[in-house]
Amino acid sequence: MDKKNQKMENSEFHKFFIDELKDIYWAEQHLLEALPKLQKASTSKQLAMAFEKHAKETQKQIKKVEQVFEILGEKAEPKKCEAMEGLLKEADSIIEDTDKDTFTRDAGLILAAQKAEHYEIATYGTLRIFARHMGHEEVEKLLEEILQNEKGTDAYLTKIAEDSVNERAMKE
Repeated sequence: MDKKNQKMENSEFHKFFIDELKDIYWAEQHLLEALPKLQKASTSKQLAMAFEKHAKETQKQIKKVEQVFEILGEKAEPKKCEAMEGLLKEADSIIEDTDKDTFTRDAGLILAAQKAEHYEIATYGTLRIFARHMGHEEVEKLLEEILQNEKGTDAYLTKIAEDSVNERAMKE
């Protein structure tokens, strides 16, 4: 380990980085638990399949975050993420406040999912830069992979909304 990394491990910045990794680790685990509920609540088969696909991707992302902890010599332990908890409560509220089997519900589910995606995009984007500045090249690469995956999911949800869901919701 070079002196830059050794010095960083004892810094407040590095401790903050680890703390934020624990936060996103919790967020990913709880999003994974919520995705089947979003899938079940979906009217559109395409949206339901998108949530199913995202659950599989989230499992891979969790493993990558665990790899990051391992590379850094840290225990992979989650720290409650208040932001994701709030976003998941909002998703539950959308399900409760919309009628079953409607595209209005689907539009709301896409909104809720994209809010979660944008939170993850912001977090992974920033953590990737933190890793770069601390000289953790392998960690930066893993975080970049997750970031690109999150951006892809966000773009796919936008496509579903624009291609069918929003127009159908407007007609209800």
